[in-house]
Amino acid sequence: MTIETKSTVRLFASSKSWIEGEAVRQLHATAQLDGVTHAVGFPDLHPGKYTANGAAFVTEGIIYPHLIGNDIGCGMALFATDLPRRKAKLDAWAKLEFQLEHPWNGDVAEALAEAELDSTEFDSSFGTLGGGNHFAEVQAVEQIINAKEFKRVGVGKDELVVLVHSGSRGLGEATLREYVDNYRGVGADPESVAGAEYLRGHDFAVRWAKGNRQLLAQRFMEKLGARGECVWDNCHNSITRCGDSWIHRKGAVTSEGEFVIIPGSRGSLTYVVKPIGDGASHAWSLAHGAGRKWARTETRARMRERFTVAELTQTALGGRVICEQRELLYEEAPAAYKNIDVVIDDLREAGLISVIATFRPLLTYKTRAVRR
Repeated sequence: MTIETKSTVRLFASSKSWIEGEAVRQLHATAQLDGVTHAVGFPDLHPGKYTANGAAFVTEGIIYPHLIGNDIGCGMALFATDLPRRKAKLDAWAKLEFQLEHPWNGDVAEALAEAELDSTEFDSSFGTLGGGNHFAEVQAVEQIINAKEFKRVGVGKDELVVLVHSGSRGLGEATLREYVDNYRGVGADPESVAGAEYLRGHDFAVRWAKGNRQLLAQRFMEKLGARGECVWDNCHNSITRCGDSWIHRKGAVTSEGEFVIIPGSRGSLTYVVKPIGDGASHAWSLAHGAGRKWARTETRARMRERFTVAELTQTALGGRVICEQRELLYEEAPAAYKNIDVVIDDLREAGLISVIATFRPLLTYKTRAVRR
């Protein structure tokens, strides 16, 4: 298949942003693929396996499954809880056995039915966290910049919130692998058999990932003695239709909505922002977070030299971190990520957002050690 198109490449980042040359090269290389009309990079842009993370690509007449990778539907969800900030018990909470990386001991079949999801071979992973940069986190309102817009968020200024980051676990990987095994790693006409098969699997994985975040947050909040309601959910690895075009988001969230959550690292603030502008200029997308500054191998070496384990389990903002895998603790250290304040400033100065409020991370859950 050959589709003649002329691609527009945009990078919304200032000279203050840490952008690797390899990430920029990947952005431009992807723009040269058949059918790509727009390639947009954000301040969190960093190199990925097939293409840069922190980017969105618009195509016509063709989709590219490999661009969004194996964790289809990966994203974040924000929950307003009934816990007031004054009742935060960080030291006590840090001792709780959340075990979110392990299968849920509840009725998974019932949970899947409530989410209107069919049973699959990955049922045991439903409601689990996963590794890497996934997390479950308690946060508190730090500052409200726009009180009128903050009311739309549905969070009380003195109430704690929960932010979870997870995806479709092994299901998304199996969906991509099946496509690659059957049709290789090339693009597909969305109306073809290959394209239609992939999109069915893709859409199911996106819905599965959303349900996974819902159950994951429920498990987390139950351990905290809290109840909550989801006020925002947005995936950042997906392919969605927009008129006659297709938007591929790889580490980018949709800008369509009243507000967007853009977190930093566990040691920096999370921003609540309002999307502004025409949308089309930035592929109806925004940055999904701070973005990695260093690769994982490099980060481990750097962090071992600079920090002890104890220093990495309490942040500069006073938050607690539960991560009992030493290597993961180093890999996900706040210093491994870009400065979220710079990312937000770049988006604001580009006319893509206005800031509504900020949240402060209080407790971040990654994983407990394996118990034998």
